Amino acid sequence: MPAERTKGPRSAHRYDDAPDTNAAFRRIAALPDGPERSALRQEVVCAWMPMAVRLARRFRHRGETFEDLKQVAQLGLVKAVSRFDPSLGTAFPSFAIPTILGEVKRHFRDELWVVHVPRRVQELRGQVRSADHELSTSLGGSIPAVHEIAAHTGLTEADVLLGQGALESFTALSLDAVPGGSADSHPLADTLGGMEPGFDRVVNRETLRPLLRALPERERQILYMRFFCDMTQARIGLQLGVSQMYVSRLITRTCARLHDQVMADPRVPRRTA
Repeated sequence: MPAERTKGPRSAHRYDDAPDTNAAFRRIAALPDGPERSALRQEVVCAWMPMAVRLARRFRHRGETFEDLKQVAQLGLVKAVSRFDPSLGTAFPSFAIPTILGEVKRHFRDELWVVHVPRRVQELRGQVRSADHELSTSLGGSIPAVHEIAAHTGLTEADVLLGQGALESFTALSLDAVPGGSADSHPLADTLGGMEPGFDRVVNRETLRPLLRALPERERQILYMRFFCDMTQARIGLQLGVSQMYVSRLITRTCARLHDQVMADPRVPRRTA
């Protein structure tokens, strides 16, 4: 009588070295939590470890080391063994394989993207990437157009563009990298802009504007004559009928008060306040 085949998705194919752990799972279900149950679970995990390694091998050459992939797949196997309920009548591979694959895909989605993008965009990236490869092969190496990818995948052109935009989000170049590799090329770090002091000046001026308006008339007049008309303290004193020393003390006191008020404003950059 031919051996009964394990029902389930194609990925749940029964390998020649698949262990028979049905009795072990029934014992696990009957045991209370404790050392004996944990030890039996560990035996089952070890027995199914080759399956986890085979599944991890599917994801090689995708930017992650095989050793890390094996660890993630083994973690998925541990979760599958812990959650499996033999009373439901499902073969363990049919339950474990989606659990392990889901753990590996989650690892790629949550841990390896340099720029975080929504899950839907990640899925669009995968569809666009696969379609681009398939169409490039059929077109003799030519780069397919957006509308061709859209027709091939059933996506809208907007979704194709969104997926293409995420193609470079999985990895990033070092700032020391030299694009193009020619002798005239410069590292990416050399193309970065510096801080624009004009922006901070605008913030400071806008912060000072209402504070200056709130000053008493005499203080506002003296600051205007000193900093906007470039008059000396002696000339200001002569014009207002006060001493140069009075003008100096007033300017010092007023500027200190304005400085404290500006520093207390959270909008002002601390490096320039």
